[in-house]
Amino acid sequence: MTVFSKLISVFLAISCVPPAFSQANPPWSKGANDPATQKGYVFHVPDVDNIPDLHGNPCDARLVIFIGGNQFFVLPQLVAAFTKQHPELAGHIYYETLPPGILRKQIAADGAITLGNFTLQVKPDVYEAGKRTLLQMEQKGELSNVVEYATNNLEIMVPAGNPQHIQSLKDLGRPGIRLSMPNPEWEGVANQIAASLRKAGGEPLYQSVYQSKVKDGQTVLTEIHHRQTPMRIMSRQVDAGVTWASEVHFQQSIGDPIQGVTIPDNQNATAIYAGGVVRNAPHPAIAAQWLAFLKTPEAQTIYHQYGFRSMPASSR
Repeated sequence: MTVFSKLISVFLAISCVPPAFSQANPPWSKGANDPATQKGYVFHVPDVDNIPDLHGNPCDARLVIFIGGNQFFVLPQLVAAFTKQHPELAGHIYYETLPPGILRKQIAADGAITLGNFTLQVKPDVYEAGKRTLLQMEQKGELSNVVEYATNNLEIMVPAGNPQHIQSLKDLGRPGIRLSMPNPEWEGVANQIAASLRKAGGEPLYQSVYQSKVKDGQTVLTEIHHRQTPMRIMSRQVDAGVTWASEVHFQQSIGDPIQGVTIPDNQNATAIYAGGVVRNAPHPAIAAQWLAFLKTPEAQTIYHQYGFRSMPASSR
């Protein structure tokens, strides 16, 4: 069973003709990303057939964005603001919010991805992830026009009230503290978390959290996204997990019983998010417009609402 079949089992077929149905609403967007021109029969079975990371209609898309899943809650507002400036694109933007490593595999497969019984092939115009990955891809000629647009820091996510009294990264190594942690196989943030653990407690802390506790079941790795961490916390499967600060902010903004524990700067890691135009992009001009939009005051204000920060003035 692949990671995708754990995400969803889909028995619908699709062909690139005028849509006979519209995709179901992702559970966190409440339909905010749906185009005004939505057509067709809406089929949605919660937790079974809801395709939460595929947004829009790929068949007549004029802009296709592959973006790291930790920005899933920002995209509905960003797309709405962008299409307000470019009304001709309303209903013609398709985006995916899968983990960056999975999206890179999809790009390498010429845009094809299989989820359960469902296979989709769509070529991206834009890829957005961490700066380091983007620059590496640019050097290989896989991307162009790379733009840096936001930053983020790590934070420890715990249940409201912090019942286990977790105060630091060192506390994550305590026996009996159950953790949900990003899987290094496809989540780049796992590397930054590993570095922070080593800063806080050296190699023993890293080995405890990501080796010993994984073996004995006290650390559960994500199967798809690190947004599984708040789900596991709220269902009391785990006591804590390390995520981006923006994810703690988002969970609190929608009223979920989540709070954050700040990680000191000398133990923290800062992500720099960047985007670029994918080689052989079907719509390179519109892709460049989207990337320019990400640095505008309007887009930056949206990012700030969710706990992201702007690039330092010297980096812009």
